[in-house]
Amino acid sequence: MTTIVAVQSDDGVLFGADSQVTAANGRKYSATRMVKISERNGYIIAGSGECAPCDIAQHIWLPPIPTAKDKRDLYHFMIAKVIPSLKQCFKDNDYKVNPDDDETAFSFLIALDGELFEIADDFSISLDDSGFYGVGSGSSYAIGALHAGATIEQALMIAANNDAFTSAPFIYIDQEK
Repeated sequence: MTTIVAVQSDDGVLFGADSQVTAANGRKYSATRMVKISERNGYIIAGSGECAPCDIAQHIWLPPIPTAKDKRDLYHFMIAKVIPSLKQCFKDNDYKVNPDDDETAFSFLIALDGELFEIADDFSISLDDSGFYGVGSGSSYAIGALHAGATIEQALMIAANNDAFTSAPFIYIDQEK
């Protein structure tokens, strides 16, 4: 219940996110320390969905640092080293995805060295040649707006106008290649 979008370009990645946090009971929370995009160990981690996995990934997990060899194929590095590290951190902190729940537990957009990866709650990694990525309840609106030529700022505003779980203020962060 959020909107996070990111645009991958030849120069790096630009992220944008709303700031509304909505509990399962519908209560809205807003505090400047409750961020949806954070930087850890050279990574940018943006999370949507349940708060627990987002909190673990953004505040407890220490992502592995890639070697020079790892940096030649970051997609492989994400699959072979990053995802196992994240899974272990979830296990160490007693977080389990409920396979019987039809709702998506979490989704992450993770950037490393200016390359963007979308991580689903089954820990699969997706890439999109369009360069447009989004997670959360308003992400379809924002991605559609990006495809129609909107800026990331305009895309977030369009999502906020159409998704009850998305609202300003918006935050932005970028990572260069």
